[in-house]
Amino acid sequence: MRINRRRWPDLTERLLSPFDERELLQQGYGVTNIVRRATTGADSLSKEEVIQGGRRLAAKVRRYQPRILAVLGMGAFRLAFAQPQATVGRQQLMIADTILWVLPNPSGLNANYQQQKLTRLFRELRRAAAEL
Repeated sequence: MRINRRRWPDLTERLLSPFDERELLQQGYGVTNIVRRATTGADSLSKEEVIQGGRRLAAKVRRYQPRILAVLGMGAFRLAFAQPQATVGRQQLMIADTILWVLPNPSGLNANYQQQKLTRLFRELRRAAAEL
């Protein structure tokens, strides 16, 4: 699982580098994308690539067993896990015993979610992880 080099809004106590990513797992949650490679936008991913990314992610979840996994990117989540009606937040779908959340991708290209709204959504995830 990957994490950006910056502090997630109210999700971590300190700035995490990619080398610190396991700290989230130690707290019981993970934050990741469906597809491992960086893109300029979701439209540069093929359907097959997203579905395969979902399979890889499900295998990782079974291996690392976080209590909660937040997936960044609504469209990719919907496609990868055949959940066309998924919305932001906690999902009914689980992988093994892992609760799934969908969060908007915090990319600057995602104009639908400004910093204040993203912060609120990430706080919800952190509270949910703390309550488990």
